[in-house]
Amino acid sequence: MTKADIINKIVNETGLAKKDVAITVEAFMEEVRNSLAERKEDVFLRGFGSFIVKHRAQKTARNISKNTTIVIEAHDFPAFKPSKSFIAKMK
Repeated sequence: MTKADIINKIVNETGLAKKDVAITVEAFMEEVRNSLAERKEDVFLRGFGSFIVKHRAQKTARNISKNTTIVIEAHDFPAFKPSKSFIAKMK
């Protein structure tokens, strides 16, 4: 399912204008992105799940083709953790 599919489904179910729904969906996604990337805040959606920021520590790795050791810097990355009710519905 794409973002356009989600927008069309909401338009069909609610009868709202497609332009308004598209603006709302885009604003929601932008707010989640800003919360995670800029403010490092987790986003909790009750009954759906949580968008969280995870941290990976610095580590050393091997470049097999050049037979050298490289350092992978510590970094944060986004992750999604579904709620218990969402997991139960999927089973």
